[in-house]
Amino acid sequence: MHIGIWIQRGSVEGYREELEAAAEAGFPTAWTPQIFGPDALTMIAAVAQAVPEIKVGTAVVPIWLRHPLMFATQALTVQEIIGDRLRLGIGLTHQIVVEGMYGMPFERPAQLMQEYLSVLNPLLEDKSVAFAGDRYRVTASVAVHAPAPEVLVAALGPVMLGIAGRLSRGTVTWMTGPNTIRDHVAPAIRSAAAEAGRSDPEIIAGLPVGVTDDVTGVREQCAKEFASYGMLPSYRAMLDKEGAQAPEDVAIIGDEDTVAKALEDLFEAGATEYVAVPIAGESRDRTMRLLRDLL
Repeated sequence: MHIGIWIQRGSVEGYREELEAAAEAGFPTAWTPQIFGPDALTMIAAVAQAVPEIKVGTAVVPIWLRHPLMFATQALTVQEIIGDRLRLGIGLTHQIVVEGMYGMPFERPAQLMQEYLSVLNPLLEDKSVAFAGDRYRVTASVAVHAPAPEVLVAALGPVMLGIAGRLSRGTVTWMTGPNTIRDHVAPAIRSAAAEAGRSDPEIIAGLPVGVTDDVTGVREQCAKEFASYGMLPSYRAMLDKEGAQAPEDVAIIGDEDTVAKALEDLFEAGATEYVAVPIAGESRDRTMRLLRDLL
């Protein structure tokens, strides 16, 4: 099983501690989000150079506030610093964030992503671009000669899955259960990739996990920790497809055999990597032990 670990810490030192622990445990990849804490790419550049045993990814960086030319320059600089280990997850984030916090209109988001990738990809791969669209008109080059990082796009709906399949290495999902990956995510993104002549895409699936005999207690903890995701429209749509009422219904919770079987089912459904998001509380140590064993 290809299992990565989720690291969300509010400080650079906290990230350093968790990344060192993840590398020591043998995780091949550690993923960190760009939410409201430290800048994810800056933090990776500051820390990952000294932790060479593990790949590092962003899951994900919202694109609205970063021009693709600046973003390509930043990502390639990080790639040069840490030695070709960056996996670059990007996404649209949510309308409530873009309009309520950024003060920007959430207009034609899928078009924005398509044009963004049409600028970003050539800059990363060829170090130059000449593109004229409705949202971006960019003729530029970058002088950072690092290898292009793998780009993955957070995509859940059919339009975004099509864009991810055609223009990126794959997708990063969250709160998306195995039935939805099998019946919705995998067919859509694989079809788009095949039509574009690209190889089978990565499907990197993140879900909460807790190894415990106290299933009820850990479900209650999960409900508290992840309640907000059940109210965001994009995740709510995936929960509905899965027939789940709330985030705790797609979380992987149970004893060692139950969790291991659920992960097998997730990979059989089409996931190429599982990003473990351990539920806080007493089950965390036991969860980490099982994940290390499964590696």
